[in-house]
Amino acid sequence: MKHVRLIAVSVSAVLALAGCKPAQESAAPDADAVTATADTDQAYLASVEQWRQEREARLRDPDGWLSFTGSGQVAVGRHRVGSANDNDIVVPGGPAHWGVLTVPAEGAPVFQPAADAGLQVDGKPFAGGPLLTQLDEGGPTGIHSGAQRFYLVRTGEVYGWRYRDPESPALKAFDGVPHFPVDPAWRIEAKWTAFEPARTLDLVTTNGTIEPARVPGQAEFELDGQRHVLLPVQEEEGDELFFIIADRTSGRETYGGARFLYVPAPEGDTVVLDFNRAQNPPCALNGHVVCPTAPPENRLPLRITAGEKTYPLAH
Repeated sequence: MKHVRLIAVSVSAVLALAGCKPAQESAAPDADAVTATADTDQAYLASVEQWRQEREARLRDPDGWLSFTGSGQVAVGRHRVGSANDNDIVVPGGPAHWGVLTVPAEGAPVFQPAADAGLQVDGKPFAGGPLLTQLDEGGPTGIHSGAQRFYLVRTGEVYGWRYRDPESPALKAFDGVPHFPVDPAWRIEAKWTAFEPARTLDLVTTNGTIEPARVPGQAEFELDGQRHVLLPVQEEEGDELFFIIADRTSGRETYGGARFLYVPAPEGDTVVLDFNRAQNPPCALNGHVVCPTAPPENRLPLRITAGEKTYPLAH
């Protein structure tokens, strides 16, 4: 097993290597080589900074993770929905009585709006009907009261409701995500071994449900003489790899449940793990979101001091 290969050798490392030569052979390092290395480091730092800016722009989106203001589970049965306290599902806005949600033991949930609620779906008045979830093609069905939106999600066999508000307090208060300083040493080239056929891994979500996931292979690397293996999940062959990881910073400097790392699909027998791009999962940014936690196989016995730290407004 070869050791990890880093994106670039720092200028200090170049100078140190030059200093190891015998005295009669010592000479100033090649100026072009030093400049090229420095330029490579600067280009890498700039690429990570651009990634961060693009990620924060997505988080500032009125339809992003920070727009959630309400959530809950929905049992089989009939549920009155609205902002008044006499409802079974109390949402944080809109009319006092939105209508009645019915979740059958089998088949699609159905919503019947109150006559004077003024609700809309796809910009048109909503007269009632079945509600799609995110697992259904074309879903989820968003029921709007102005800019605010109520809809259903499903995790396994469990239904839940979500409420979005583009004027949410969390979105208005967002001031960026703290992170470790960028360190090119945490951009690691790992050995990739594909599984034939792909394996299955059960992921535990933050609401306790189990989600089976497709595992196409493993990434293996050595750090400080220790071998480490990570298992990614992948929806379909050719998609990017999705690593759900935890380490000895988890629950201290970083979110305890996991951090997410997205990686382009491997080419050949190598895959690049850029931990400077390790990010908080949505549930670390907003308590109204459910996401997978790191499986035991991806809980590393080392401190990954790279990527995003715990978000200060995490629920």
